[in-house]
Amino acid sequence: MTFPQAGAYPEESQATTILVLGILSLICSCLPLGIAAWVMGNRELQAIDSGRRNPDNRGTANAGRIIGIVATVLGLVGLIILFAFLFLGLSLGVLDEVFR
Repeated sequence: MTFPQAGAYPEESQATTILVLGILSLICSCLPLGIAAWVMGNRELQAIDSGRRNPDNRGTANAGRIIGIVATVLGLVGLIILFAFLFLGLSLGVLDEVFR
């Protein structure tokens, strides 16, 4: 498959934005940013595959998508652990004094 020359693509790449969102989601533990990086990364890769965006940015978009996936999974695991400890603490009566 041949691609047009740089500047000849109908859509601008969002690869840098995706990478920034992925990194911020990992550093700030912000679940919505991780989800956004994941979804935007998938769309960017589809646009690159269809020839609408520059394929030179594929690595950047994929890195941001993967970081978004990792941040999302870590955020969900953290929430599950938090809720498990809260449930366990409430069921054992340990947190009764905290919530009075």
